[in-house]
Amino acid sequence: MKKRFNITGVCFPEEHYMVDVSNKINDIFAMVEQGDYFVINRPRQYGKTTTLYMLNRLLKTSDDYFPIQTTFEGIGKEGFDNAAVFIDAFLLLLKEEFSSSGADKLVKFIDSEPLPDRIDKLGLWIGKLVKETGKKIVLMIDEVDKSSNNQLFLDFLGMLRKKYLKRREPGQYTFHSVILAGVHDVKSLKIKIRKDTEAKFNSPWNIAVDFKVDLSFSVKEIESMLEVYSTEQQVTLDIPYFARQLFYLTSGYPFLVSQLCKIIHEELLPAKKNRNEWQPEDVEKAVQISLNTDNTNSESLIQNLENNPDLYELVFDIIMNGAEFSFNTSNPIILFGKIYGVLKDEMGKVKIHNRLYEQRVYNYMASKLETASKAKFNHFTARYLDETGGLDIKKVFLKFQDFMKEHYSQKDREFLERNGRLLFLAFIRPILNGRGFDFKEVQVSEENRLDIVVTFNNKKHIIELKIWRGESYHRDGIRQLCGYLDIHNESMGYLLIYDLRKESGLIGKNQLIEMEGKTILAAWV
Repeated sequence: MKKRFNITGVCFPEEHYMVDVSNKINDIFAMVEQGDYFVINRPRQYGKTTTLYMLNRLLKTSDDYFPIQTTFEGIGKEGFDNAAVFIDAFLLLLKEEFSSSGADKLVKFIDSEPLPDRIDKLGLWIGKLVKETGKKIVLMIDEVDKSSNNQLFLDFLGMLRKKYLKRREPGQYTFHSVILAGVHDVKSLKIKIRKDTEAKFNSPWNIAVDFKVDLSFSVKEIESMLEVYSTEQQVTLDIPYFARQLFYLTSGYPFLVSQLCKIIHEELLPAKKNRNEWQPEDVEKAVQISLNTDNTNSESLIQNLENNPDLYELVFDIIMNGAEFSFNTSNPIILFGKIYGVLKDEMGKVKIHNRLYEQRVYNYMASKLETASKAKFNHFTARYLDETGGLDIKKVFLKFQDFMKEHYSQKDREFLERNGRLLFLAFIRPILNGRGFDFKEVQVSEENRLDIVVTFNNKKHIIELKIWRGESYHRDGIRQLCGYLDIHNESMGYLLIYDLRKESGLIGKNQLIEMEGKTILAAWV
């Protein structure tokens, strides 16, 4: 059976195409050897469970270690109602793990020993268990943050902490290493201890060392996966090129890398004449399919924005206005965005984690504005086509100028300052209507410009959207657009200028500008 790209659940090397994560696993193994207690906290679908699985496999090859891999996902709310119920559920998880590992001796140990009914008694029981095995037990618990706001869970961590601190004393036995995995960093969670108190930072997990292993995929690691795929599937592709492109779009987010590869292999290749070769345009098509497909990853992204208005506003300001903020996780908004994979640190500045997320969020924001707009965009794509069947951007500009003149005026200045460029994006998307694709480029700078690359019938249109900030910024912006056209090997560019001055005399005007061998159509709205 040939392998496949997997985007659900654990990845198994025998069944799925995976990057070579041996260096990551070895780095984590080194932490285990040191007896570290730590938390693997990463966003959803970032490879945490697969990492635990791979570490578990490695530990099982050593006679020195006895790994226990389990998850709190199966313990429902009732499992945390009282200590006896929790302990019974926890020991059942251990028993299942021992049984599946063929450790019959430990199964009998659980059955023969009196079951503890308090957390402190569980600590004594764990000491007996460790002594019984005669090995270094490594406890790995996945999905721990599902119950991390529960006092009983904190008591459990406190018991492990107490045993950890006494581990060097004679006659004391405890787990050699404990690894917790979840979205949150348990040692710094904001926990509500009692219903009648304010939420506060209070975690007994300050014994944990920082987990610094990068679980995102590097370009070289993506190459390792594509090399295996290319050989097994007999598919031709420029591996270094596609690895760079995949990283550029995803910043190495494991789910997104695998998703794009899966789309190309399972959806695009079967529809091509040459089913055994990846072409550069396949990545762009895969991105379009990805952005038009809802999944748990994208739903989580949007839900995190909608549930956190402050984060939504921060992301809007970054995407649409090019705002810059220092990356400081002492700021709870930035910390939340980092924890859930929305934001990242790039040279000390807050950035959207990856380009796919940025594009999906801006698509979502444009759609929201479209449905809330004063006027509905009743477009027919055919109205904006030229004689070759391509997109006539000039017609789009003229129609948008009419739209703005009819529905918006100077009294809407505050609205247009915030939403003007997003309004154009909402306006043009129904025109593209699945036949074209618009992708926001990260080119917003001090003169408030926003570059869009529109692809329609395999032809690119480079559009710059900017708010008028004066003649000097205008000239600089045109030069920068010329440079940007060079990057894309295009000779024609388009400039849409939002002129919010009361008396400019330019609103509704068009102008052809020749500069540095480029032609730019400028339109004022």
